[in-house]
Order: sequence, then structure tokens, then C-alpha cells
Amino acid sequence: MIEARGLVKRYGPTTAVDHLSFDVRPGTVTGFLGPNGAGKSTTMRMMLGLDRPDAGTVRINGKDYRDLRSPLHEVGALLEVSGSKAFHPGRTARAHLTALAASNNIPRRRVGDVLGITGLEQAADRRAGKFSLGMAQRLGIAAALLGDPAVLVLDEPVNGLDPEGIRWIRNLLKNLAAHGRTVLVSSHLISEVAQTADQLIVIGQGRLLAQTTVAELSARSNSLEEAFFQLTEGSTEYSASNIAYQGSPS
Repeated sequence: MIEARGLVKRYGPTTAVDHLSFDVRPGTVTGFLGPNGAGKSTTMRMMLGLDRPDAGTVRINGKDYRDLRSPLHEVGALLEVSGSKAFHPGRTARAHLTALAASNNIPRRRVGDVLGITGLEQAADRRAGKFSLGMAQRLGIAAALLGDPAVLVLDEPVNGLDPEGIRWIRNLLKNLAAHGRTVLVSSHLISEVAQTADQLIVIGQGRLLAQTTVAELSARSNSLEEAFFQLTEGSTEYSASNIAYQGSPS
């Protein structure tokens, strides 16, 4: 379980996360939604001990991430900002996962397991630096699954995946949740979240706007997308009314 209570994060005069509280429970996929600049990535970084909150707490299974004895065994994470920086481009996918397993006391056989789960068996001995964005994303997901964790925190997991890959990640996340795992998925693709998540946390300008279900939010309007736009109106960094077009029309 993930519990956030009164989280605050400031960068100079800017408040990125503003007294944010929510729960992410096991046994379901929870979508983490918000406009650009809403504070989603900052919140995830605080969950994973990469940024310290200025106030408040966020705990995973009752503990601060920094206090977890074996983090990869308890929490698997994929952050969009990592990209190719998450692995050495000269290493093969297998070598990357093997080194990660060895440094975290994870059985070596688990490397083969996650290569199979993510469909990377045929590419396992290729240098990761030559991977497409979609394959690099699969490698990041393989690393997140390596410790067989009970909690998964994934930022834009469908980024770079082809349609088959998107269907695969949907089924994977649903299956993980069905087996009692806690799954938090951040995405800017509202329609994608609608097909994957059951629960939703919606934030804007660093504040909680709603913690609800996909069905409940969808019922507020004609579609989930329309309900989302209505809920987040006024909390975006930009709007159609303040975009200036320069030059004459062609």
C-alpha cells in the first residue's frame, strides 16, 4: 500500500506539490492523472526517495522508501525521465539485469523470468544502446519486475510501445493487480487509463482534485475524457484562450 499524507514540495517560489494526500491500495490498478505540470512526476520521485518532501510523508507498506531493507524486492519503479539513462548503452539487456540482480541479492534465474515476461528473450544479448524506445521501455519494465515486488510505480509505461506492446502492458498490469499487487500508473493518455485502471487519483497544480473510480468519474459527463477536462479546468499551465498564433494563415 502507498500512503501519502500532506505532501509538499517547493522549488524556489514554485509549489510543485501542495498538501497532497491519497492512498493506493493493493489488488487494483490505480491511474495517476493530471495536466502537464500537475506534480505527478515530482510526487513519484518523493515516493521513491529521489526527492525529499518539504512537508508531509509518503510511505510504502508503512515505511519511508529510504528505510526499506531490500527496495527492489518491495517496490518496482519505472520513471519516464529515466529513459536510456537507466542502463549503460554498451551493456546487453541480459548483462544489465544480471548486474542489477547481483547487486540486490536477487536470484539469477529471475533474469530469465523477466526477459520472458517482457518479450525480450530474442534481444537479450543485444546492446541496450541499440534498442528502440519501445524495447528500452520493455527493459525498464523488466528491471521494475526483477525483484518480484508487491508494489509497482510506473510513469508513462506505454510510452514508445506499439499497439501489441500496449495490449501486453494492459494485460500485465491487470494480472499483477489481480494477484494482489499495488499498481500505480501515471499517464497523460486518458483513454489508455480508462482501459487499464479501476481507481483514479487526479491532481492539478499539485493538489488533489479527486480520488475516485473510472466509472464514477465517467458518469459525471459524456466520457471520461470530458469529465477529466471539466475537473482539471483552471489547473493547467496553458489553455486554448492564451495560446497566441503568429504569422498570417496560409
